[in-house]
Amino acid sequence: MFSIYILTHNEQIDIAACIESAMLSDEIIVVDSMSSDRTVEIARQYPVQVVQHPFESHGKQRTWMLQELPTQHEWVYILEADERMTPELFQECLDAIANPDEIIGYYVAERVMFMNQWIRYSTQYPRYQLRLFRKDKVWFTDYGHTEREVCDGPTGFLKETYPHYTSSKGLSRWLDKHNRYSTDEAQETLRQLQKGEVSWNNLFFGRSEVEKRRALKDLSLRLPFRPLLRFIYMYFMLGGILDGRAGFAWCTLQAFYEYLILLKVWELQNMPAPQLDPQPSSNPSTSSPS
Repeated sequence: MFSIYILTHNEQIDIAACIESAMLSDEIIVVDSMSSDRTVEIARQYPVQVVQHPFESHGKQRTWMLQELPTQHEWVYILEADERMTPELFQECLDAIANPDEIIGYYVAERVMFMNQWIRYSTQYPRYQLRLFRKDKVWFTDYGHTEREVCDGPTGFLKETYPHYTSSKGLSRWLDKHNRYSTDEAQETLRQLQKGEVSWNNLFFGRSEVEKRRALKDLSLRLPFRPLLRFIYMYFMLGGILDGRAGFAWCTLQAFYEYLILLKVWELQNMPAPQLDPQPSSNPSTSSPS
């Protein structure tokens, strides 16, 4: 058996269905980032452990929970509230951890669900995330708005996938979230342009889809007309046109997100940081004469 962590912040719409999908495991730990809605109240209606911890970043939150929250099992799975565990994926996870080889973690591909359908083509499917692993062999660092894993050992890939309901809380919430994400991505873009480099070896000869995709992202940061190129790449080269109306909407939103990042990069480079208004001095000797 393996334990399941569920990460939440204001997830009252999704948390019940997420927990119910995960109850195939005998241990579920909800790690909440101080939600202000009914997330914690709803979660406590289920036989799960609920822990609250202030959010600093995605990488730090994951590393904190792995280091500070004990689990019954050596293997753990990370699930986010707008994702679901499936019986088929759960069984494959059980089969994987029963294998006595040296692998310490497994990547799992997501199925992006948007406008009531699976966005099969324009999402670079299969896009893998490290989800199942030995908790003493993995930690996380920050990268842009998200995180990247650091693994102390070899990793593998599972065949089963998980559904990811990216706009289950509505397009307004999606836009608000990506407005926040674009700020972190702009800062990471500047850092990569100043100190990072493109791994051409990984881009063309990467050992896995994960290595190739990350090298492609590092290259994309250095290309002109990024929003337009991203739309063309997703809609025509990846085949997003085959995803129909939902695919066109998805590709348009992703191009807009890329443009928002570029605008914030320009803002960081060309506009001074906002200054707070100086407070009146409380020292009478420095006050203006009457």
